[in-house]
Amino acid sequence: MAVNLRGVTTVLLPGTGSDDDFVYRAFAPALHDVGAVVVTPPPQPHRLIAGYRDELDNAARADTPIAVGGVSIGAAVAAGWALAHPGRAVAVLAALPAWTGEPDAAPAALAARHSAELLRRDGLVPTTAQMQASSPKWLADELTRSWLGQWPALPDAMDQAAHFVAPTSGEFEQLVVPMGVVSATDDPVHPLEVGLEWVSAAPRAALRTVTLDEVGADPGVLGAQCLAALWDVGPVSRR
Repeated sequence: MAVNLRGVTTVLLPGTGSDDDFVYRAFAPALHDVGAVVVTPPPQPHRLIAGYRDELDNAARADTPIAVGGVSIGAAVAAGWALAHPGRAVAVLAALPAWTGEPDAAPAALAARHSAELLRRDGLVPTTAQMQASSPKWLADELTRSWLGQWPALPDAMDQAAHFVAPTSGEFEQLVVPMGVVSATDDPVHPLEVGLEWVSAAPRAALRTVTLDEVGADPGVLGAQCLAALWDVGPVSRR
């Protein structure tokens, strides 16, 4: 069955510490090409998860179903919402999923907890400098901007994300809508294995891969590859 996103409100949620500017650039070009109505709400760092869920609920108050997705924690919240509202979503677009089920020792959760601790102890400027020294330049530039925009509630957002329980493999088995997933082959914080877990469990899902250099050169590759994965499940209609 073709996935028709023309005129469909598609809500995309940012990753931890990231923002609506990045998630828009990651998804909007590909989604506009298929006629979707792109909505990228800004994160509310003091109530990150609750804010994301409110945005999804608000978008779904119309009579027509929506598509949902996002990056990292945004993808996990979107997938969980689609599972909880099986009649309200038509597709899930999941970029760089970070873990399945409990966060436990997931690299992304550990990194978020560590960053939150440093931000509270040392402040924004020293912690940002440390992040810049250990990140690819494109990512450092993105996070320098988005971290400043979410300060001083940024540590709270990171703690909320680090404790979020993503859908389990058993829950993904109940996902009734198609899901396109994209993972990076060289991202230790968002392991490829997690993307494989999600698509292996969901009945109608497919995975495409990218590299971090490709994302740095053009964030739009994330949205394009998510749609390509949806195409692998069933053609994405352009009409």
